[in-house]
Amino acid sequence: MKTTRLLATTAAASLAMMALAGCVQSNAATSLAGPGDSADQALTVLISGGENIQALWEDHLIPAFEEENPGYTVAVNLDLHGEHDAQTMAKLTSATEQEKDPGFDLVDGGFVPMAAEAGLLTPMTADEISAFNDIPEDVVEAGGAGGIAYRGSVVLLAYDTATIPTPPKTLDELLAWIEANPGEFTYNSPKSGGSGSAFVATVLDKYVSDDARAKMTVGYEKELESEWTEGFETLRSLNPYIYQNGFYPNGNQQTLDLLASGEISMAPVWSDMFISGKKNGAIGESVDYTQISDPSFTGSAAYLGVPAASPRQEGALKLANFVLTPGAQEMIVNEIAGFPAISLDLLSTDIQNEFADADTGNLRKGYFSQMGSDLSNLWDQEVPGQ
Repeated sequence: MKTTRLLATTAAASLAMMALAGCVQSNAATSLAGPGDSADQALTVLISGGENIQALWEDHLIPAFEEENPGYTVAVNLDLHGEHDAQTMAKLTSATEQEKDPGFDLVDGGFVPMAAEAGLLTPMTADEISAFNDIPEDVVEAGGAGGIAYRGSVVLLAYDTATIPTPPKTLDELLAWIEANPGEFTYNSPKSGGSGSAFVATVLDKYVSDDARAKMTVGYEKELESEWTEGFETLRSLNPYIYQNGFYPNGNQQTLDLLASGEISMAPVWSDMFISGKKNGAIGESVDYTQISDPSFTGSAAYLGVPAASPRQEGALKLANFVLTPGAQEMIVNEIAGFPAISLDLLSTDIQNEFADADTGNLRKGYFSQMGSDLSNLWDQEVPGQ
C-alpha cells in the first residue's frame, strides 16, 4: 500500500507582537500547582480556530484521552477564528517573561510557529514527541522549535466529471482550460480564504524564480514582490473568463457551494471541506478532485504548542503525544477530514484508500505571513474589475 505523508507546511500567522492589552478568558486555574497536586492533571487546550475544531476536541479527542488517562481532565477555551490571537501572543509573552501560569497548557492555532520562533513554547524533539519519527522532517522544522504538527489540509482542484472527463494536470493546462471554458471557473478572494489564496500564489509562482521564492517563504522580502508583476497580469487577464465575468466568491465555502450547485464546473478547494462535503452529501457524486503540478497548489499543516510557562508540562506532553497516536489521527480524518500528520501506513486500510489519490508529495510551502498579507492586498488592487 502506498505510503502518503503530509509534506505540506504552514506559513506563520500574520500577527503583531502587541503590548498586553487584554487576555483570552481561560477555564484553567491561574495559580501554579505544586508537584503531585491534582491540579497538575487539570489541563486546558486553547483553540484558535473554528467550531469544527472545538467539536473535534470536545466530542472526540478529549473523551478518548480522559478514558485512556484516568485522573486527567481537559477543558477547552475557544477563541473563535483566532479573533484574539494578538492578545494571546501578548499574554504568552508576559507569562513567559514573568514566569507565571498563562492559564492554558496546549495551544491549537495558526500562530504556533510564530510563538515557537519567539521562544514562548517548550522546545520539542523526538524525545518528547515520539511521533516526530513518523512525520516528515521538513514538516517538523516548519513548526519551529516548539511546534507539533498534528493534522493538515491541502488545496485540491475539484471538478465535475459529468462535463470534464479529463481535468487539467498542470497549471498551464488549467489556465488554458479556464480561457476555453468561460464562466465555468472561479476562486474566492485571497483575503476571504486559503483556497483562493493558494490559486493566486500558484499563478504568481509560475513567474517567480526559485531563489526568490525560497526567501519569500521564510521571511519578509518586500523588494522581491516585483517578481509578482507578471503573475498579477495573468490573473487580471482571466477576468473575462471567470464566473459571471469576474465574480470572486467571499470565502472557501461560497466557492464550494457554487461548485456543488453546478453553477461552475471547476474550482480550487480545501481538501478537508471537500471530503466532508462528499461524506455528508452536500457535494454530488459526479464531483471529484485532482492535483496539478508545475507548480502545484500549496497546503498547510496545523500545529500544537505547549506554553513554556505552563506548570503542567507532563500532562500537556501526554495529551500532545496522544493526539498523534493512530487512533486519534483516525478521529481527525473521520470527523473533520483532516490529513493525518503521521504516515498513512500506520492507519486503517480504509483511510489509506481514502487518501490514496491525494499525493501530498507535490505540495509546496506557502508564503511567509507578511508576504501573504501583501499578496492579498495587491490582488485587491490589481485584479478584480480591471
